[in-house]
Amino acid sequence: MRLAERSTTTALVAAAAVSAASYDTCCDRLASALGDIVTTTPFTANDWFSIQESTLVPACIVRPRSAQDVSKAVTILNSSRAPGCQFAVKGGGHTPAGGFANIQGGVTFDMGHLNATALSEKGTSVAVGAGAVWNDVYGYLDDFNLAAAGGRNGLVGVGGLLLGGGISHFSPRVGWACDGVVGYEVVLANGTLANISATSHPDLYRALKGGGNNFGVVTRYELKTFPQGNMSVNTFSYGVSQVGAVFDAFNDVAADPNFDPYVSLQAGLLYSSAAKAWSVSASAYYTKPVLHPEVYSGFEALPSISNTSSITSVASLAAENPTPPLNWLFATLTLGTSSETMLDIFKTLNGSLYDFNPAGGVTWNFAFEPLPSVMLSKSAATGGNVLGLDPEDGNGIVLLFSALWPNSSSSDSIYQKGRDTFTAIEKVAERKGELRKFEYLNYAGPHQSPLASYGAESLNFLRQVSKKYDPTGVFQHKVPGGFKLW
Repeated sequence: MRLAERSTTTALVAAAAVSAASYDTCCDRLASALGDIVTTTPFTANDWFSIQESTLVPACIVRPRSAQDVSKAVTILNSSRAPGCQFAVKGGGHTPAGGFANIQGGVTFDMGHLNATALSEKGTSVAVGAGAVWNDVYGYLDDFNLAAAGGRNGLVGVGGLLLGGGISHFSPRVGWACDGVVGYEVVLANGTLANISATSHPDLYRALKGGGNNFGVVTRYELKTFPQGNMSVNTFSYGVSQVGAVFDAFNDVAADPNFDPYVSLQAGLLYSSAAKAWSVSASAYYTKPVLHPEVYSGFEALPSISNTSSITSVASLAAENPTPPLNWLFATLTLGTSSETMLDIFKTLNGSLYDFNPAGGVTWNFAFEPLPSVMLSKSAATGGNVLGLDPEDGNGIVLLFSALWPNSSSSDSIYQKGRDTFTAIEKVAERKGELRKFEYLNYAGPHQSPLASYGAESLNFLRQVSKKYDPTGVFQHKVPGGFKLW
């Protein structure tokens, strides 16, 4: 597996090969048919999570106000009279990799106007526009004492999280966030607007649960709701001398065969190249209003720099302040539960990163999260997903490997260091016999292969569904960003 070595991605390279005249034609056709929802007014940097995305400049932007607008636009871009019209789809703009939700010189759909939320008559589901962010959903549902499984950061887009699987605070109770989708409204490659569910196009329904942006432009999601009041937030900060003990406390929770379904936990490592300093933390949420839940007693018992516990609403917890755009690097791997392996990974990270301080500095962030079998067992009851995970594999751990930095001139050296360091920790996990094949798509780097990590059976299924609903490969070739199947 390799990390991206440049901020340009497949989408940027492919788009650059198409003449400006071709895109003038694409944008002219779109503007003629759709009017003022087609614009050349550029995005601002704050529209994006990463500098890699914000520096790409599309030839024009389509800002649809309805699913029918999306249908018309896709039909035009798929026309034989517009053979070079590549495009990208932006939801919340939270993807770190350049070209996954934006495109250089092509057409970018900005779904932000499609952000309406509406509770069903019985209150058992909520319809959410594909341009919404999770703050929209939680703020709306809080008034009904309800929630839906979704992103932990409220600024993350609904669509991107769900199409990649989606880890939620509620996942041990209800499964992956995508398992909570009961229906999709999708514009297919030929422009058809279709409603997809377990009984209508069930193969596509399953493929959309983790298959990424390979099948159409989703315009609306129908999400299962469940009763939810306040929850507790427990945060711990430790000196680096406690790192092994923190990993032991984490593993006691993550490896428990009777995993507490109200647990939502992260153990974090943060390294500042400028300060040459590590910090160690645990973010220990509990989806009941219980201060100091017993399950986190191992963290409570350790000497800490800070230790706080509070009760809050889901909406308040998710309402984080936006961060200024920075360059980002993501990668991921999945481990068996082993505090010894976690400690060896930390030692390898420290050895690789300690003396590396590029111009402008870089902050490295590593988050370990439980992947309990009880979470995986929820999938079959909701029609299944394509992630290829088996509860019989037992509890695991997902690691998000990330870096953020302000100075783009340092990008090449940081990508190189990231690639070398990630390879080194991957080898540690493999040597310990704890490396698992699964790569969580929403954490994966551009040169990882999360769809292949689902296993041959799931990958073949996804390819068959893609060819059935998109026989000419519109979402493989005209939407070059993201993880592709062909």
